[in-house]
Amino acid sequence: MPVVDDDPTGQRFPGPRPPAPRALRHYLPPAAAKIRILETADRLFYDEGIRSVGVDRLISESRVTKATFYKHCGSKDRLVVEYILRRDRLVRTFLSSMEKEGLDPREILERLVKAISDEIQRPGFRGCPFANAAAEYMDARHAVRLAITEHRDWYTGALSGLLARLGHPLPGDGADELLLARDGAMSGGHVGDPIAAATAFQRVAAKIVPPARD
Repeated sequence: MPVVDDDPTGQRFPGPRPPAPRALRHYLPPAAAKIRILETADRLFYDEGIRSVGVDRLISESRVTKATFYKHCGSKDRLVVEYILRRDRLVRTFLSSMEKEGLDPREILERLVKAISDEIQRPGFRGCPFANAAAEYMDARHAVRLAITEHRDWYTGALSGLLARLGHPLPGDGADELLLARDGAMSGGHVGDPIAAATAFQRVAAKIVPPARD
C-alpha cells in the first residue's frame, strides 16, 4: 500500500497555518517561582504520569509555598494545561529556529525526523507527552485535551506547509501520515525496541518526503 494516497479527495485543504493557542499569543516569561513549578511539573508529569502526582508533592519539590503555588497556577488542571503549552512551545521553537537559520524545507524535515528518532532512543524516554496526557483525560472537551488538539492541528499544518514547499502532490495527507508515523514510532519505542521504532520511522519518513530533484 502506498504511503501517499493517490486519491485527491482525501487531501487536507492547504490553507494558512492554525493560529497559536490563545495562551501563547501574549506570552510573557513567568516569574522565577513559577518557572520552578513548571519545570518540576514537566519532569514529574512526564516521568510518572499526571494523575499520580499530587499538588502537595509539586509544592514540595518546587520549593514554593502553597499560597505561591495557587497564586501562579490556580489549580492542578490549569498547571497541566501549562505543561502542555510548554511542551508545545518547545516544538514550535525548534521549527522556528531552523526557519531562522535559513534551512530549506527538506533540511528542516530531515532534522525533525532525526530529532524525533534521537528522542525515541533517549534514556528515560516515556513516549509522546501529548499522547500520554490525552490518555489520562478522556473527555475530549476538557481544557487539557483542547490544548493537545490545538498543538496537533498546528503541527500538522506546519508539516503540510513544508511538504507543499517541496512539491508534495498531497501535502495535507503527507503531513497526516508523517504525524501518524511519529505517533506510532514513539509508542513503539516506549513499549518495545526503541532502535527498531526509530529506524522504521526514518524509513516511512523517507517515503513521505519527496526526494531531492537533480
